[in-house]
Amino acid sequence: MRVLVLGSGGREHALARALHRDPAVTALHCAPGNPGTAEIADNHQLDPTNRTAVVELAARLRVSLVVIGPEAVLVAGVGDALRKAGIPCFGPDRAAARIEASKAFAKEIMAAAGVPTADSRVCESSGEVEEALDAFGPPYVVKDDGLAAGKGVVVTESRDEALRHADACDRVVVEEYLDGPEVSLFALCDGQHAVPLLPAQDFKRAYDGDEGPNTGGMGAYTPLPWAPPDLVDEVMATVVQPTVDELRRRETPYVGVLYAGLALTSQGVRVVEFNARFGDPETQVVLDRLATPVATLLQACAIGGLDPSLRLEWLPGAAVTVVVAAEGYPAAPAKGDEITGLDEAAAVEGAYVLHAGTALGGEGRPVANGGRVLNVVGTGPDLAAARTAAYEAVSRIGLRGSHHRTDIALKAVSMP
Repeated sequence: MRVLVLGSGGREHALARALHRDPAVTALHCAPGNPGTAEIADNHQLDPTNRTAVVELAARLRVSLVVIGPEAVLVAGVGDALRKAGIPCFGPDRAAARIEASKAFAKEIMAAAGVPTADSRVCESSGEVEEALDAFGPPYVVKDDGLAAGKGVVVTESRDEALRHADACDRVVVEEYLDGPEVSLFALCDGQHAVPLLPAQDFKRAYDGDEGPNTGGMGAYTPLPWAPPDLVDEVMATVVQPTVDELRRRETPYVGVLYAGLALTSQGVRVVEFNARFGDPETQVVLDRLATPVATLLQACAIGGLDPSLRLEWLPGAAVTVVVAAEGYPAAPAKGDEITGLDEAAAVEGAYVLHAGTALGGEGRPVANGGRVLNVVGTGPDLAAARTAAYEAVSRIGLRGSHHRTDIALKAVSMP
């Protein structure tokens, strides 16, 4: 199987790594990729949102599967263009990708499908926002209706902050605050059927103790020792399958991975948000644990042949990933600083490094080229061992002004 992965971040490096390990993959390409993917695949420099360029590249490379990573590529209609050209694509078309591109559309789908979620109001004026904030009270939850790279949500006790965020957006969804821990669950979908992956938990706030601004994600881990044993079955029955069925009923079949961001509230499971692609950095730990070859799974989704009774195989143990972020992230990340210690980090037993926001600088040395620069993954027989490996590897990396959270998976490890 010849595979092309679209995107350039840590998620795409994780996807490429999983595909590289699959013996069915005979040729692996990334566009544009990054210095990490270049070590296991052929990188091609193009804009992955350019439909014509992507179709031409996929045809020239004679790929049998294109895997789309970023949401912007989906919303640009790249999946539509590939399917029109007869090229199998893992990733929903533009219409189905609205489940992420528009929070209001997602709420509409959930209401029609009977999916449990927070009460909400769609607001297009400051007056409507004021009324919604009054109705729901603090903590205030205000979401940009459009794509915002994982940073369009403000959860705050400050009414002024909530109003400022709403004023900066064209349209927002204001909703009630959901209590309880959050869980990410990915489901592979072929338009009709869905198969779940392992649940994971990520950490959105920039600093330890869930302090600071929201980010694209500062770390993640799996498995979740505290999660109810029937959680996955419940979510598939009450959230994922009804959503897939509703989109199919609307003649916009969902093909790709459906990301359900969940809150385990005192009233039961509630959907916080849907994403139309693999979450980042949860993908890094979930794919690390996947023992079932991934290429055949993704191709089955793309061509409509996913077996709904399939039970995936998972490696024993645990995985923890820690994001090394550039100075100034998430507000104004510094770029161009040299990264050192990558070989030393990779030498830590049970650990490896995925490139997320990197480039090659002078003399071919890696430099920071984004906000979230590296994903350091630690693995082991349990969460404690995986966490130790991840942080030992992080300690060997040098990047001026960088920062990372020191409490990824700490609570889970500390649980009796």
